[in-house]
Amino acid sequence: MRPRVSVQDPALRNGDYSLRIEPVRSEDAGLYEARVAYNTEVHSCQVELGIVTVTVSPPSPVVENEPLMLSCNSSHQTSLLETCWFHKRHQLPTSRTCYSLHGALSILRPTVSDSGSWSCQLRYSDNEIISATYDLQILGFDGPTNPVVYAAAGSAAD
Repeated sequence: MRPRVSVQDPALRNGDYSLRIEPVRSEDAGLYEARVAYNTEVHSCQVELGIVTVTVSPPSPVVENEPLMLSCNSSHQTSLLETCWFHKRHQLPTSRTCYSLHGALSILRPTVSDSGSWSCQLRYSDNEIISATYDLQILGFDGPTNPVVYAAAGSAAD
């Protein structure tokens, strides 16, 4: 896993044996074990790394008015009870243009205002709640609603 894995040497002296993985990949999911030997004592702990991903289809950036689907998937093994979607930290209500189906969110006619942070929150039967965020880019025109622009002769117009 090198060079993505590191242990902070100064923290070791203070009893912090944390392992840092950056960037995390899907194949990094699984059980990790740390063993520390000090004098005659051996201490160990296990940590499971679960992975949650948000993907967009077609891949970002998306063109305005072209349908897209955001999918949220997790390596968690129990039954998924509920998926909630948030846009810019506001929970998304189900509407005619957006709907959530089996963890996926379809946006039938995305606009530039749909760009930004999208988060999914997954709730499982063992009460585990997992979330992930995706920064969505939508290409389009975000200009005046009136398509007529007036400019004085000899001046610049945007």
